[in-house]
Amino acid sequence: MAQRPARRERDAAFKGMKAMTGLTRDDVVKAVGEVDDVTIAEIIGTGATAEELAEAQAWIVNDDPLLNDGKPLPGGRVRELIDILAELEPDEDVDEEPGVVVGEA
Repeated sequence: MAQRPARRERDAAFKGMKAMTGLTRDDVVKAVGEVDDVTIAEIIGTGATAEELAEAQAWIVNDDPLLNDGKPLPGGRVRELIDILAELEPDEDVDEEPGVVVGEA
């Protein structure tokens, strides 16, 4: 049975498209490294795609180029991911005092 022309055109249009699917545990670990299960669940729970996670990571690394390119501040799932990922970053404002060196007292 031959396909109708409209269906054939639709199928051809979808052929080259990448599916926008949610993240898996493996996707998260590949993107952010080994993190605890709660953080992985929070990231997956946002319903974000791999593309959104990559965008959030770009904002975390350095937001100046993105702002300079005129990109608006992120919202929605990307904003949620930024908030989660920011918690994983070491706090640069905390001045840690050196601990006791073994053998010295």
